Amino acid sequence: MKTKQNKNISLKNIKIQDDFWSRMQELIIDTVIPYQEKILNDQIPGVEKSHAVANFKIAAGMEEGEFYGMVFQDSDVAKWLEGVAYSLTVKPDPELEKRADAVIDIIEKAQQPDGYLNTYFTVKEPEHRWQNLQECHELYCAGHMMEAAAAYYDATGKDKLLRIMEKMADHIDRRFGPEKETGIPGHQEVEIGLMRLYHTTGEERYRKLAEYFLNERGKNPDFFWEESKKRGWTHFGIDPKDTMYNQSYATVYEQKEAVGHSVRAVYMYTAMADLAGTSGDDKLYKACCDLWDNMTEKRMYLTGGIGSTGELEAFTKDYDLPNDMVYAETCASIGLIFFAKQMLEIEADGRYADVMERAFYNSTISGMQADGKRFFYVNPLEVNPGISGEVPGYKHVLPQRPGWYACACCPPNLVRLVTSIGRYAWDETEDTIYSHLFLGQTAAFEKAEIRVESAYPWEGSVRYHINSLQDKEFTLAIHIPSYVNEASVMVNGKKCGLAENMKKGYLCLTEKWGADDVVEITFDMKVRKVYANQEVREDAGCAALMRGPFVYCFEGVDNGPMLQSLRIAEDMCAETYTEQTGVLKGTTCIRVKGYRYKNSGRSLYTEEKPTREDTYLTAVPYYIWGNRGENQMRVWMLEE
Repeated sequence: MKTKQNKNISLKNIKIQDDFWSRMQELIIDTVIPYQEKILNDQIPGVEKSHAVANFKIAAGMEEGEFYGMVFQDSDVAKWLEGVAYSLTVKPDPELEKRADAVIDIIEKAQQPDGYLNTYFTVKEPEHRWQNLQECHELYCAGHMMEAAAAYYDATGKDKLLRIMEKMADHIDRRFGPEKETGIPGHQEVEIGLMRLYHTTGEERYRKLAEYFLNERGKNPDFFWEESKKRGWTHFGIDPKDTMYNQSYATVYEQKEAVGHSVRAVYMYTAMADLAGTSGDDKLYKACCDLWDNMTEKRMYLTGGIGSTGELEAFTKDYDLPNDMVYAETCASIGLIFFAKQMLEIEADGRYADVMERAFYNSTISGMQADGKRFFYVNPLEVNPGISGEVPGYKHVLPQRPGWYACACCPPNLVRLVTSIGRYAWDETEDTIYSHLFLGQTAAFEKAEIRVESAYPWEGSVRYHINSLQDKEFTLAIHIPSYVNEASVMVNGKKCGLAENMKKGYLCLTEKWGADDVVEITFDMKVRKVYANQEVREDAGCAALMRGPFVYCFEGVDNGPMLQSLRIAEDMCAETYTEQTGVLKGTTCIRVKGYRYKNSGRSLYTEEKPTREDTYLTAVPYYIWGNRGENQMRVWMLEE
């Protein structure tokens, strides 16, 4: 059976020192966390009101007032607290920690004597607690707060929030489970939270409760329909018979395709993989593998985006990947990273690390403006102002990032992801240290201290300095991205073969490491032209550009109007240059040979062929698009 053999690696033992990600973390810590804190406290004019902290104060009896916001408004505070916890491991800040402690004090006061914690039902509808699991997110909010509690304890050693959420978990455990009340969450997340509590506290009941919620799902596909008839009222009006939407159409062991709401799906898959690896459940692991293969091989965008329709924010069918009507929610790509990391903890396989890297560098950080104060919920691969955001069917595809949302799940989710990127960089087992990402950093393990110098993602140069802490050999396994076909590997100045030391996408070097051994990896960062499977009808005849981990896109600000009139030359010669000014400063951009077609007249339709002229096209990394005003954007370009 495949079980996790991983040792716990504290995020406090990993210090990111990376030209790309350190700047991203500094932006999150210095700008985004304080900005979001003000939003949660309704101190930023001109953006969607949050009221999330006030809801807790009202529930705690500290203020008068009414609940405001979405039924899951509590989760915004939870994710912000989790992001704060990780930020404190990156950059200690006593004042921020003090403010976070004050929020936790409010949460403690809002908790009910029986352990229940949810401001919507405490303030607005206390008589309806636990009556609408399908729509009302009580378990979802609890799961996010459990994650925050574990993270805050790990970062600070303070256990107040952990104890609060243990009481909530105990409350849930008293209510749901075998020989108790039947129930499953409408929006999966509590399963992740419970597993996180289990890993932090060692309390077996929390693992068993997570297992219950996963195993119960799909046993009775009519559960939500029966629940709706019993209660006789609705909240959102979600169809209780749509069992695909929340993945309750079959048991988790029987599901083979990624269907329904994409965030719900990947949150569930993450917990499935965690439980499978923790308990050695091979059948559950096989289900995870089937779902991974279907999602990443047939239902994932080039950028790592998932969820191809705005209708119910969902997966659709194999190869149905429209670029201009896409959904690709930021939270979904974040959940994809969660799932990838849990699969890596079961088996170090480069296909998981490749997808994780792609989502990190493209479809997640594209959700945030370069100044950290505006955010995308939807991450399209094509935008056309005047159509996008305006025409029915395209209204969800905004050409510019808003300042905030009524449903603001994505911005604080991105905070907790970027501040915790060190969690995704490594794994350690009894005989191996795995490096999953080329991040500049220092990291301390049981076997060794490792310092990584990295010019990645702009250049193909990474150097590992190993200081062994034991007098016996172990393996350093370094993920080599699948696009790297050739690389120079030097161990203490001596050439080492790449191909003969590769295992499932990892360069495996077994040595009795010394006090200052060095592994150096260098490879070319060529511009790559990428083509879609011909079953993806939207991309037929098109090509996209990648360099390193980045997907590139074309914007009107660089290439003029009517991007649809441009073609990439089949025999293109790509040049790269580093932008020296403005919001793109320090970014490697691409210039390629192409063509521009011009109308031969003003008629809507004509028999005259458009005229063609030679031109050059400029492409920028996808993650940074939309930072230079409202204009067209395309990832996939017609080729000629």
